[in-house]
Amino acid sequence: MVAPFAQRLRPLGSNVFDRMDQAKQDARQAGLDLIDLSLGSSDLLPPAEALTTVQSALSDPDTYGYTLFHDTAAFRQACAKWYEDKFGLAVDPETEVLPLIGSQQGTALLPLALLNPGDVALLTDPGYPSHVGGIHLAGGIPYFLPLVAEHGFLPQWDEIPAEVCRQARLLVLSYPHNPTTATATAEFWQQTLEFCRQHEIVLAHDFPYVDWCFDGRVAPSALQADPQKTCAIEFFSLSKSYHMGGFRVGYAIGNRDLIRALRLVKSTIDFHQYQGILRGAAAALATPETFLHHWRQVYRERRDTAVAALHHIGWPVPLPEATMYLWAPLPTGYGGSSGQFCLDLVKATGVALSPGSGFGSRGEGYVRFALVVEGSRLQEAIKRIGYFLEGSLKNPGAEFE
Repeated sequence: MVAPFAQRLRPLGSNVFDRMDQAKQDARQAGLDLIDLSLGSSDLLPPAEALTTVQSALSDPDTYGYTLFHDTAAFRQACAKWYEDKFGLAVDPETEVLPLIGSQQGTALLPLALLNPGDVALLTDPGYPSHVGGIHLAGGIPYFLPLVAEHGFLPQWDEIPAEVCRQARLLVLSYPHNPTTATATAEFWQQTLEFCRQHEIVLAHDFPYVDWCFDGRVAPSALQADPQKTCAIEFFSLSKSYHMGGFRVGYAIGNRDLIRALRLVKSTIDFHQYQGILRGAAAALATPETFLHHWRQVYRERRDTAVAALHHIGWPVPLPEATMYLWAPLPTGYGGSSGQFCLDLVKATGVALSPGSGFGSRGEGYVRFALVVEGSRLQEAIKRIGYFLEGSLKNPGAEFE
């Protein structure tokens, strides 16, 4: 008989995303043409230079061994240069950069380096699910900051109780924001850093959507408000900007003490990626800005196509300023939960969305669209949604074929 599992696993039990995964599989087995808009996995191609570099590394036997920290020097230098070119920030690649297996690894492991059991971490609700998972694994206590449309889905620092501020050790933010698509200004980051310094809180900023701002908007780095890197660390992933999700490559940049602590935790768990992947990632970071501009235009066109189509079927979804998502209030007149809506929708139509409740209690009442298929498929998906809504709003609880 297997002994009882650790209590830290209890908050990580099955969730609405598990049920959605099964529902998608059921739809496939039922013969439906699945259009999966539930997962933010880019369908676009990485830079050709990155793929060529990875391929050429396969014939180099020097890449076949374990990759230790000092073997990642060229990649870390590419990361530092990318930040310096993009934000005008000086970065020491030796002490202020750490390669990661995606930014998600950084946000999951940082709490293990910072939190003692019972320490408080400030998180957004709604927010990315892995952020709270890392807090639970470290034995920390999450305190959720409500994000609401009236405040532009930004936290309100003056609404946090003083006792919570005294106990908090870590604040985790991510702007442009998944799932709400909200953006933050340079002024917001200045206020946030002042709050963190006042209460001696570490700021961790998950920054995978830095390049997905539309209509001339620019996403500032949190480190621009903390150029001396006194209490901040930022995580970047090549999954979104460079369409390299399956390569699992990202990095952290920030305060050298935080980088050292995170490196210590990471080194007890794994080595770094295959050298060929890191070489390819460095090549991606060196690609011209025209690469990012081209694909940003593709996502902007998808955004415009999807929002127009949804408005046409009577679902007035807001036009997002950033990210690869739409954050849509449930259709007027639908009386069920976001989870039930998504389960019923994929069963009836083969169109999969993410329920807002999967991102936190404040996400209830919303669903998230990931714009990860071409425009014609988006239009087909929304056409099916229109037929579904026609039936579901006229006949609540009905079964659809």
